[in-house]
Amino acid sequence: MSGLAGHNGEVAVMRAGRQISLLLLLQLRGNVSAPELAAELGVSVRTIYRDVEQLSEAGVPIYAEAGNGGGIRIVDGYRTRLTGLDLAESEALALAGWGTVAEALGVGSAAAAAERKLLAALPRSAAANAQRTHARLHFDLARWYAPPEMPAHLPALARAVWDQRRVRIDYASWTKRAEREIEPLGLVLKNATWYLVARRAGDLRTYRVGEIATLETLASTFDAPANFDLRAYWESSTQRFEKSLARGTVTLRVTPRALPFLGRLGPGPATPSGHDGDPNVVTVPIESMERAARELLALGDSVEVLAPPALRERVAAAARATAKVYGPSEEAL
Repeated sequence: MSGLAGHNGEVAVMRAGRQISLLLLLQLRGNVSAPELAAELGVSVRTIYRDVEQLSEAGVPIYAEAGNGGGIRIVDGYRTRLTGLDLAESEALALAGWGTVAEALGVGSAAAAAERKLLAALPRSAAANAQRTHARLHFDLARWYAPPEMPAHLPALARAVWDQRRVRIDYASWTKRAEREIEPLGLVLKNATWYLVARRAGDLRTYRVGEIATLETLASTFDAPANFDLRAYWESSTQRFEKSLARGTVTLRVTPRALPFLGRLGPGPATPSGHDGDPNVVTVPIESMERAARELLALGDSVEVLAPPALRERVAAAARATAKVYGPSEEAL
């Protein structure tokens, strides 16, 4: 009997957590269809309607509209308190707003105020967990031996993204410098460098924010593509970019010490080559012969170039020239 009671208690806790998640989704999105809610929460459509009925009976002003454009919604202005956070959720709460990123975007004080209000709305135990996380984790976005990249136009560009306003930029790409009028869709921070994803002449483009020389926010606004997913676009575009960098492969005999550094040669991991059954021989994609020679020379005798012959000779020639510079002087002889 006690086992049944325990099981029923676990079911009740799961249902309560799911219903809170349902309410939060409705508060964020307004009107959501039952199938969308079901997919988001990992339950059946029938369960969603059952939850809606139970919430309505409990006094929550929630209702479902049938027909085209219908869905599930709550009465405008209704807000539920943030309750029901579990331990992991409350600990992760402090990660939702990185102070360094907020400062870079020009909204540091607003982010701090929002965090204080959010913590005040939480149960005391959940707020304590979030504050503990905040005290024990720090994000340093700067590379070693270099100051963090905080482009001068980043705050203004972030505001243009929020407001969906077109901007005119003077931008220096790899090939030329030109003025462009673009529609900023989103910002990405990768390896301490800020990038802008924008639409220009109907096409999606990526710009390095630090290369924007001047920026003018225009009065005209735009509508972002309804199906635009910044994260999905960034992942697919970076994969395409990395593949485009590959200019060939090299075959190397390596020691275990060299393996962690082979990623510097180009886009892609090292793979066993099957050369004479030697497990220490690998094939590695390279970005260019020049870069590969420079990186391989730095690895010294922990790596040997087997192919192509031209790269092997280039590394050997560079090694001979280096040895000559550091060889015995005529005075010593």
